[in-house]
Amino acid sequence: MTRYNWPHVPESAPLERPTAPPAAAASSARCRLCGSALAYVFADLGHTALANSYLRSDQLDAPEPRYPLRAYVCGRCFLAQLETWAAPESIFGDYAYFSSYSQSLLEQSKTFANAVSERLGLRPGDRVVEVASNDGYLLQYFLPKGLDVLGIEPAANIAEAARLKGVPTLVRFMGTELGRELASGGHRAQLLIANNVMAHVPDVNDFVAGLAQLLAPGGTLTVEFHHLLKLVTLSQFDNIYHEHLQYFSLGTASAALAAHGLTVVDVEELPTQGGSLRVYARHASDADVPPRSARVQDILDAESAAGLHDLAAYGRVREGIARAKAALLAFLDDARRSGRSVVCYGASAKGNTLLNVCGIRAGQVDYAVDRSPHKQGLFLPGSHIPVYDPARVAETRPDYVLLLSWNLRDEIMEQMAHIRAWGGRFVVPIPELTILE
Repeated sequence: MTRYNWPHVPESAPLERPTAPPAAAASSARCRLCGSALAYVFADLGHTALANSYLRSDQLDAPEPRYPLRAYVCGRCFLAQLETWAAPESIFGDYAYFSSYSQSLLEQSKTFANAVSERLGLRPGDRVVEVASNDGYLLQYFLPKGLDVLGIEPAANIAEAARLKGVPTLVRFMGTELGRELASGGHRAQLLIANNVMAHVPDVNDFVAGLAQLLAPGGTLTVEFHHLLKLVTLSQFDNIYHEHLQYFSLGTASAALAAHGLTVVDVEELPTQGGSLRVYARHASDADVPPRSARVQDILDAESAAGLHDLAAYGRVREGIARAKAALLAFLDDARRSGRSVVCYGASAKGNTLLNVCGIRAGQVDYAVDRSPHKQGLFLPGSHIPVYDPARVAETRPDYVLLLSWNLRDEIMEQMAHIRAWGGRFVVPIPELTILE
């Protein structure tokens, strides 16, 4: 294993107080959770294309919309968030991300379905609802248990894939209106799941209010999200893109839930997305709400110790962006000068952020590969790098495979282990550029 610490890249620069954005931006941007004016920018990633807006060949010469990608942190409630530039309908109308193409995610989903069913004592006929249920990757594992499942998914093309798995799915956005509608129709959930969706909603309070209405008395809500603590301390800036409108700590997630009568009772740390949390919540008004687990306070203490309630701590992200960008560009320059070829694995949104922030374009890497046929034959937004089936790697035998989906490192390296036969090596770009034999 080789770690690249490029001499011209500072290893540990002093923390700085985040700079304020231009006055016009500061005056127009307000916190989605508490309504305060936003003034502190902790990551300015320039103007980029939408991370999941893949291009056909006939679109490459047309102007490509680019929007400011600027992350604020609220000085009052400390919710990290973006300005809204693109309507959800424009992002999720025909979506390219299908969860079922990740084998590790499927395995984790099956494990969760079994564990939570046992934990809550779910019985045949109990209702399980997942918000942003994607292609049925998770709910399919509740079906054999005789549970009454329902998916809610705004992308019609992905909802259809779920229905083909036998998962009933509504094509709707979650919010107060839908929560009230389902509750009045007798469809409140004993288990309500919201995995990796709270980051995507433009109105946090409306979304959580809808969850509260949809959750049955005595029911349990589970919410998963990429942990802001990991983003800040490990400078995981590639998780910042226009679909992710906000980034939660346990503290801010708890506050959002509490504002609508939901109380956190437990939390689990997960390896997904480079470090996530799974929060368990109940109606605060339930008579049998258990005491909060010690794990909740442990994570809240860790967030406080890391400075998530101190604006100055967020300067680490800017420093990490500068180091990661310099290291990746230096690696690609070195590979080109030495005649070594580089391809990318994972046509992911996080990978597109990384490529576009670093200014990498087609020609600096040969191509990208992805298991999803919905991305193959297209071109990455911004960089215009072509996307192929992973089988192309064996045909062209590149020297390096750059893991854009580095959060799935183990899964990808197992799938692509054959590159070692010709001396190929893997490159992990975040949190520091590392070459793995």
